[in-house]
Amino acid sequence: MKYQPLIAFALTLGSSGWAFAAPALLSPAELSPLLSKPEVRVIDIRPPKDFAQNHIPGAVNAPYGQWRGPATNPGELPDHDKLVQLVQSLGLTADTHAVVVSHGKDTTDFGAMARVYWTLKSLGLTELSILNGGLKEWEAARLPFSQEPVKVTPSTYAPTFDATWLSTREEISQSIKLSNAVLVDSRPDAFYQGKTQAPAAKLAGTLPGAVQLDFNQWFEPKSTRFVGAAKAKEIAAQIHVPEGQDAVAFCNTGHWAATDWFGMSEVAGIPNVKLYAGSMVDWTQQADFPAMQNMPGRGEQLMRATKQWWERKFN
Repeated sequence: MKYQPLIAFALTLGSSGWAFAAPALLSPAELSPLLSKPEVRVIDIRPPKDFAQNHIPGAVNAPYGQWRGPATNPGELPDHDKLVQLVQSLGLTADTHAVVVSHGKDTTDFGAMARVYWTLKSLGLTELSILNGGLKEWEAARLPFSQEPVKVTPSTYAPTFDATWLSTREEISQSIKLSNAVLVDSRPDAFYQGKTQAPAAKLAGTLPGAVQLDFNQWFEPKSTRFVGAAKAKEIAAQIHVPEGQDAVAFCNTGHWAATDWFGMSEVAGIPNVKLYAGSMVDWTQQADFPAMQNMPGRGEQLMRATKQWWERKFN
């Protein structure tokens, strides 16, 4: 995979004039020389046990679960005060170049990095990157790891949440009524067609009028490396977004959809792309029967509900 050279970017970070925005994707070779810069903060979102075993030198640990909602609705955003406390504990400020890192073990894992990236962008950080391929690629590049515990000075950064890239259940309902947004289902075909569903979702199927863009398309063949800008634009071109309308990515819990959002918004450069953070789990928890498409018949739904109850009770 080819990346834009970061020489100018690295040189201008320390200058008093203008500077290039951080690239959304960094290769290990591009990240390595930036680690010595005080404004660069690597955020490792793996579990604490994995982080303690080895991590990128200077990285701080903020497990993915801290950026997510409860088990009943994991796509829901955590309480804003908790998010503020989290970014402060990591020493982040509006000027920090935050680089999000995870295992890189599979394409689903990328969604965790993309979701944290989306959250940080919504909290006002403008210098943001993801380590392309995660720690799997870092190790393959034979770059050093550390086991040293990392302590940072907490910041006083107190951002407000910018909802520019967020779509809520209420907004989705309005978009369905007015047909004024393109709803993009990021899930694989079995979910989109209603043949299976997430355990926390009460119904199978998809949002009315949704088009499908399987998140797995964004990766180089047989790898967990995200594609470059040219290929990303080809993938994004599968979704026609009329001028003046938003594209809203969704999945089961706003995890796979974060990959679609990242690909369309940050790599392909499409404007007005939003993420339905709660996605289908949130949508199907409405008190009134929600509008659905590709939903299986009542009998099949009952069979699935019974199977899920059985598995929760006896497994």
